[in-house]
Amino acid sequence: MAEQHKNAPRNDRITGRYREALRTLSARTGTALPSLIFSFAVLHEVTAVASLVGIFYGARALGIGDSLIEVAQTTVPHSTGEWSLEGWMRGQWKTWAIEGEVWVEKVGRRYGFFGFEKGSAMPVTPGDDVEARAQMSGRIAGDVANAIVAYGATKAIAPIRVPLSMYLSPAFSRRLVDPVSRNIIRPFRRSQPPSQ
Repeated sequence: MAEQHKNAPRNDRITGRYREALRTLSARTGTALPSLIFSFAVLHEVTAVASLVGIFYGARALGIGDSLIEVAQTTVPHSTGEWSLEGWMRGQWKTWAIEGEVWVEKVGRRYGFFGFEKGSAMPVTPGDDVEARAQMSGRIAGDVANAIVAYGATKAIAPIRVPLSMYLSPAFSRRLVDPVSRNIIRPFRRSQPPSQ
C-alpha cells in the first residue's frame, strides 16, 4: 500500500509528460486531441496485428519456431551474478515465450486454432487437462511454436511500433478519422434556423 503511494507522484509526473507531449503534437499538427488519441490507438493495434500475422507466416515459412522455443527453454547459469545483455535477452525471451504460450492457448481454444478444439474451456488447474498441457509444454511444435515466436517478436518490436504509430497518427487522423467522424455526426446535428 505504501509503495502505491510512493509510486503515485512518479506515475503522475510521467502521465503529465505524455499529456503535454500530446497537447504539443496536437497544436503543432492542427489535429484535435481526441482524434489524435483515437488515431494512435487504432494504429498501435493495427501494427500489432500486422506484426503478429507477418511474423507468424514468416516463422512458418522459415521453420524457425521450434528452434527459438528451444532457446527460450534452455537456461544459462550465471555463476558470477553479474548482469549481461545475453542473460537479460534470454530471460526476456523466456518471459515472452511463457506469455505467448498462455496467449496461444487462449486464442486457440476460443477460435479453434493451433489444434485446439473450438470453444473448449481453459483448464482451471494445470492437472485438469493433462493431454492439452502435454502438447503445450516441453516440445512445442508447428503453428503453436510459430505463434509464440510471433507474440514474442511483436512484444520485442514495441519500441519501434509505438513511435511509428505516434508519427503516423496526425496524418491518419486528418485523412481518415476526422472526415469519417464529420460524416457520421453531420446527420445528427440540428438544422440551425437562418439568421435574420
